[in-house]
Amino acid sequence: MRVAGLQTAGTPGDIDANLRELDSTLARAAGQGVDLLITPELFVTGYDIGDSLYDLARFDAVGAVRAMAVAHGMAVMLGYAEHTPAGLYNSAVLLDRNGAEVLHVRKLHLFGDMDRAYFLPGTHPSPVVSFGGLRVSGMICYDVEFPEYVRYVAQAGCELLLVPTAQMEPYLFSARELVRTRAWENQIYLAYINHTGRERDTVYVGNSRIIAPDATVLAQAGLEEALIVADIQLGVVERAQHENPFLTDRRLDVYREMGLTA
Repeated sequence: MRVAGLQTAGTPGDIDANLRELDSTLARAAGQGVDLLITPELFVTGYDIGDSLYDLARFDAVGAVRAMAVAHGMAVMLGYAEHTPAGLYNSAVLLDRNGAEVLHVRKLHLFGDMDRAYFLPGTHPSPVVSFGGLRVSGMICYDVEFPEYVRYVAQAGCELLLVPTAQMEPYLFSARELVRTRAWENQIYLAYINHTGRERDTVYVGNSRIIAPDATVLAQAGLEEALIVADIQLGVVERAQHENPFLTDRRLDVYREMGLTA
């Protein structure tokens, strides 16, 4: 599977401009044989945009991007603000090349006052689903910084973890080092796709990464806007988990005595 990540500053608060950018990026990615494109967290609206988020979230972003996926014959992992009768969720959805919803994720771990001011926390862990011959799951930004959550989906068979993010200063180390550790300690592929640029007082650190199970960085960006591309190989995770058996070598008997369940 050829996977791409769109690292962009986007156009904060301008849905039409962001969708035009996505459409042109899908066309560009199609020329590179990409099967799946991942956007940053809350790509459709922007992240730090204030109270305008409430009205913008009413737009049917998933419907609009579903049509793009079909038109370009490419799957999309889209970060968006999900409007529900109960309130807003910071969400992501994986649509396949036919526009069908394969995976729906709501951010479990809300980060700081900005998340908590606008969003409800998700209440269920991300499922692990079959997609393109792989077992795939998703998380959003801060979620991946909790090792027990990544371990949970790895135990459930995840081979490729998709992470739309909006990582900002001063947390560059999370983009550069922490996500490589998450891939290594679970022996899975991990695609971490970030914003760059600035929204109000939030300065993004870019540094999107697509990482192999051995922590090799297969594709990366710096602070520039970029489309990063990497090939995900079938069977690699199974071999990696056999050679580096962190999952099977865990001492669950002792962990339970310690009051741990992960």
